[in-house]
Amino acid sequence: MKNGSSLLRHLLLLIFLSSPAAGEPTKKKNHFVLVHGSCHGAWSWYKLSTILQSWGNHVTALDMAASGVDPRQPKTISSAFHYFQPLTEFLAGLPSGERVVLVGHSFGGLGVAVALEEFPEKISVGVFVAASMAGPNLSVSTVHAEERSPPLDSHNVYENGEDKPPTSYILGPLKLAKHLYSLSPPEDLSLAITLVRPFPLLKINDSEFKFTEERYGSVKRAYVITERDLMATMNFQLWMIENNPPDIVVEIKGSDHMVMVSKSVELAYQLQRIAQQVSLLDF
Repeated sequence: MKNGSSLLRHLLLLIFLSSPAAGEPTKKKNHFVLVHGSCHGAWSWYKLSTILQSWGNHVTALDMAASGVDPRQPKTISSAFHYFQPLTEFLAGLPSGERVVLVGHSFGGLGVAVALEEFPEKISVGVFVAASMAGPNLSVSTVHAEERSPPLDSHNVYENGEDKPPTSYILGPLKLAKHLYSLSPPEDLSLAITLVRPFPLLKINDSEFKFTEERYGSVKRAYVITERDLMATMNFQLWMIENNPPDIVVEIKGSDHMVMVSKSVELAYQLQRIAQQVSLLDF
């Protein structure tokens, strides 16, 4: 009986959140652009994309360079700007006057930061989901030095031979299970183990990243905290929020790092709410 009641509550939640009243007013739909984390691809957003589209929104999930189905190989990616090239090219090609809700997960947060500086006029809000959030007063190297997570079975990949420096690294099955997908459905973990690709070992140099208050700081930012995240811990997320305060902060209870699959409906609902809040602030 207890399991049946729990299932009923979950179904009622899905029905409520799928209704127009639970999301943004039907007269205003958004274009969400989704940037995945390291080793992943556009495929990692499949649940979230489906929900947002079912609510009438337009969704673009991009593969970064050498990720997902992008044909490039990690050893050919020399910098973060090269890695995020699919994002910057997409934003550059948007029609004049169109603004998107830009969402980055994990390492994808750096792509959001780069885009805020380069294309502030094309972004209504930058959303960092359990993501790295550098800014004018918080350097990329400082953020990455603060982020600590044991590698477990993750390992370097030597595409040029083991006598040469490593070119990339890949998240191992145990790492995925223990730190990223710890509260996600087992089928999503299996999918990830099958689809993850080696992530380029990028040289992060602070001199390459210039985030200014005039451009980066002119766009509204939101942060989505993942409460039970074992990859980007709560302490790490709160540290970034304290040192680079966004305009909006929301928390998704009971979520692991892969909130787009472990709490996909809740994340979709929060993204709709964030977009709605920003649209009201801009009115």
